[in-house]
Amino acid sequence: MTSQKKDRVRLGTVKHYVFLLVFFLVCTVGIVTFCTAERADKGDRDAKSTVDVRVPMIPGDFSGLAENVSPAVVNISTEKTVNGGGRVYKHFSQNPFGNDDSMNELLERFFGNQPQKEFKQRSLGSGFIIDKEGYIVTNNHVVENTDQIKVILKDDKEYEAKIIGTDKNTDLALIKIEADEKLTVLDMGDSDGLKVGQWVVAIGNPFGLGHTVTAGIVSAKGRVIGSGPYDDFIQTDTSINPGNSGGPLIDLQGRVVGINTAIIQNGQGIGFAIPSNMARGIIKQLKEHGNVTRGWLGVSIQPITDEIATYYGLKDKKGALVMEVFPGDPADKAGIKAKDVIVEVDGKRVEDSRDLTAIVADIDVNRKVKVKVVRDGKEIMVDVIVAKRDDKDVAAGGAAEKGLDLGMVLTELTPEIQKRFNLKSLQGLLVTQVTAGSKAAKAGINRGDLIDEVNRKPVRTVADFENRVKEVKKGGTITMAVIGQQTGFRIVKMEK
Repeated sequence: MTSQKKDRVRLGTVKHYVFLLVFFLVCTVGIVTFCTAERADKGDRDAKSTVDVRVPMIPGDFSGLAENVSPAVVNISTEKTVNGGGRVYKHFSQNPFGNDDSMNELLERFFGNQPQKEFKQRSLGSGFIIDKEGYIVTNNHVVENTDQIKVILKDDKEYEAKIIGTDKNTDLALIKIEADEKLTVLDMGDSDGLKVGQWVVAIGNPFGLGHTVTAGIVSAKGRVIGSGPYDDFIQTDTSINPGNSGGPLIDLQGRVVGINTAIIQNGQGIGFAIPSNMARGIIKQLKEHGNVTRGWLGVSIQPITDEIATYYGLKDKKGALVMEVFPGDPADKAGIKAKDVIVEVDGKRVEDSRDLTAIVADIDVNRKVKVKVVRDGKEIMVDVIVAKRDDKDVAAGGAAEKGLDLGMVLTELTPEIQKRFNLKSLQGLLVTQVTAGSKAAKAGINRGDLIDEVNRKPVRTVADFENRVKEVKKGGTITMAVIGQQTGFRIVKMEK
């Protein structure tokens, strides 16, 4: 091989190694750069994630919101005449002299039965302006039975107010002032869009401390506190105290999402507000008519338990079980029957019995709506013409025979017994006696219960009951549909 060829080989070898070295360096630098960039990018993402989570959760302050909203919030001072007096110890929580009748007689003889005296009782509350005409929303209990209502604005101007309308069922009231100035108003927000954990602000007049601003979160929704048939409260830990009643619960956009209404005595951080979406329609009716009209189907209903769902072969606990259909009312005319399960009204799914009450209440009187019920496992659609609800009507002699060897005595219903026990149109067998320690007692049967069905078959006579029980083999399960005056409809099982 010539020297020139050898030189070319050596040069080619050198170039090859140089290329490999350069390639290795480039790859190394690329990998290091990529890893560094990935770590930096991950750090940026983590930092961004931290910022994204924290910033919306904790507002810098609520000063701007309070400044914009406060002028529309009013303090309400009321005065009413209350009858008092009577015995000298009447205003004590108990007779300071105990139950000593001789002392009572001595006081009665000495002081006599003193006539009742009148005195003025003053109360405080809150409210908020909803339009420039001077309409103000507050609670019914703030203005109920008052002789005088005084509204104080943020600028300390005072106006006499008159009641436009009230609704005891939801504890809402609408009052009005004739102002000689331009009024700031608040818009009603969407309470359905509220989420648990969301920030809210309350402004009101607690203990007479006007325009107090407190902040907190939505603790829960759909609370039932036993105040009425339409309970659906927003629970909040925003500080609410006596005097806050009727004031607004506001979201961070300055919209009213609730009307502060109730607190739990001796509780801390537990307040309740009426949802704005419930209040909106009621306020509209109060403004237009001065009262509230609600729809009525004419049925007595109760929630569906797991046992009831299993007993009637329902897919879930959705809907409301019809316990009684009032004769001549809309449901009766439409063909709805006791033990039907109402699952849909006017295209709206019924979640439970309270949901049904609320849906029907919002339907205009005399309007025809479609109601879907489940009967014997089949869905049936009926047309119902909704009537006006009368809140006074809100529902919440056969020989005695032993219930075989189950430890209870049953009586067939007669018109006299139905009237005596206020059983209305209910049917079945009345439990008049339960033996302690018996199968019936252990299963939870109580005196006064009404046995409506045995093994999904109606029983109207003692003979019906005996026949149904005889169909069950010894050691088998007897399933009863029972109605209790205190417990409502329930399913009871016992072994034969």
